[in-house]
Amino acid sequence: SSRVVEIQSQMSERAVELLGLPEDRPCLLLDVGCGSGLSGDYISDEGHYWIGMDISPAMLDVAVEREVEGDLLLADVGHGIPFRPGMFDGCISISAVQWLCNADKKSHNPPKRLYRFFSTLYTALARGSRAVLQLYPENSEQLELITAQAMRAGFTGGMVVDYPNSAKAKKFFLCLFVGASGTLPKGLGTESADGEEIHQAKFTNERTRFRNAKGKSVKKSRDWILEKKERRRRQGKEVRADTKYTGRKRRPRF
Repeated sequence: SSRVVEIQSQMSERAVELLGLPEDRPCLLLDVGCGSGLSGDYISDEGHYWIGMDISPAMLDVAVEREVEGDLLLADVGHGIPFRPGMFDGCISISAVQWLCNADKKSHNPPKRLYRFFSTLYTALARGSRAVLQLYPENSEQLELITAQAMRAGFTGGMVVDYPNSAKAKKFFLCLFVGASGTLPKGLGTESADGEEIHQAKFTNERTRFRNAKGKSVKKSRDWILEKKERRRRQGKEVRADTKYTGRKRRPRF
């Protein structure tokens, strides 16, 4: 419907804006989950080139019928991004990446598929470029799973949330940096009534808490155990709940 097309176009526009592309030259962008090529039309209008990947032959047929300017590739991004290193000046994705959290087949392992996607995307992007992925997360666990795998693959950056106070207009953009970490752009509508800014989620590859001289948590300490459990939870593994006994020394047996 025209409303969907309009929202899709707005999100494409915002995603490209968040890429912060150089204005003096045309860039080559990757569009992940390009569908019928609506985002691609916007990229072309802006004078850039693009390659679109999608898992749906029907959607790509529509893109071909619409005579979009980009090149199209039928592929499952959960198998990785099959392009040469440093080929793209940026990547956008509209409403697609959350699908990697679903295990549609017995063989599907969401953390593995996400990691494969992010690690190969990282390689395919030029140093200093960005990926901006608009997504509809089902819950905070999904967001955590997606961001954890992006970090593991080497990205820095964070979540830019537009209109966080509006149920309807709220939009999540995972804004990822390759190499040199930029400053995270501000979300739209993040000034609250009294002019206070709402803080955005930001992450780097740093880990804090109790460290020994080498900067690692003391092995087998309660903190070390909690960090390890937290890491395994982020990878989607079954982990026992934390209790007051976690990491407590056992008494010697008589």
